[in-house]
Amino acid sequence: MTTVRFKKLDIEVYEPGKSVIEKIKRVTKLSANESALGISPKAKKVLSNKKLNFTRYPDGKSKKLRSQISRKFGCDIDKIICGAGSDEVIQMLCQLFINSKDEVIVPQFSFLMYRIYAKIVGAKVIFSKEKNYKISIQEILKKVTKKTKIVFLANPNNPTGTYLNKFEIVELRKKLRKNILLVVDDAYAEYMKNSDYKSGLDLFRNRSNVFILRTFSKIYGLASLRIGWGYGDKKIINALNQIKPPFNINEVAQLAAQESLKDSKFISRSVKHNSIYAKKIKKFLEKHDIGSNKVSANFLLLNFSNCKFKAKQFYEKLKSKGIILRSTEYGYKIKNMLRLTIGSRDDCQKFIRVVEGIFNK
Repeated sequence: MTTVRFKKLDIEVYEPGKSVIEKIKRVTKLSANESALGISPKAKKVLSNKKLNFTRYPDGKSKKLRSQISRKFGCDIDKIICGAGSDEVIQMLCQLFINSKDEVIVPQFSFLMYRIYAKIVGAKVIFSKEKNYKISIQEILKKVTKKTKIVFLANPNNPTGTYLNKFEIVELRKKLRKNILLVVDDAYAEYMKNSDYKSGLDLFRNRSNVFILRTFSKIYGLASLRIGWGYGDKKIINALNQIKPPFNINEVAQLAAQESLKDSKFISRSVKHNSIYAKKIKKFLEKHDIGSNKVSANFLLLNFSNCKFKAKQFYEKLKSKGIILRSTEYGYKIKNMLRLTIGSRDDCQKFIRVVEGIFNK
């Protein structure tokens, strides 16, 4: 029997944070960096509107949403593109910029979709080493060749929770060749209250060779609706619009995102909650010799090198009690560590209670 031939891809499939535990009904999911407080009441009101019309195609240009983004962040509406999650924008950037055998640089421990989409279009993915699980601009610069087209980085970085300060990331852009596109993923920017940090959008909004990624999946809590956006030079945006699917963002997602942007009180409450519980959990875990990064985004990378338990043991003990963390061994290849999302108050209190039980046995 003849089989239609297709490309063979040497790609490790992305595995999302697990959400189900066999034989346990009520699972506390702290594996996917989702919003601790859910979604804005304003967005919730839109989602419960019975007059929504599902028979018409959505606005293919997301004009009202882009207008709302423009007002909220003080940026040019014509330099904004919306995607079905920021990962769709990553995919389009790879399709637009990369030819077979071009090179893309990504930090050693970074969001997996950068390398996956780059490989799909035939790029050679070059990994730059990190220092103490932090992105190193020196190591990135060492990897640059004539074939380098894009440098991808998330700031703060996922899954490590470390970040480049505003001086480091500006220095990176200065030292990179001008015709290399620097893509800065601001997925967790809203959580960042560290004095030495500035978002990519704040630093580079007027640079033609920097592209910024943003998402509604994290602090806005719209992960299930798949919506994000990108900000870059008008020529890049115009070219991306040529390859963008015609109706990539559904109407409900666009409306919910618009209302989420209006609810500054909800965002402030989310940031405050994250700061309080991230610090509380970090301090608590240190008593049990579990280290972690400096509080930055809505997650902590837990280090078990000085703990009496190995990460795998700890993961299984939590899992038996209905709590799921993210293993960093698969995909990220970081051994003896786990990533912990900062959950709701009840989630955090349950986590602390269960961990106390594990260590007091």
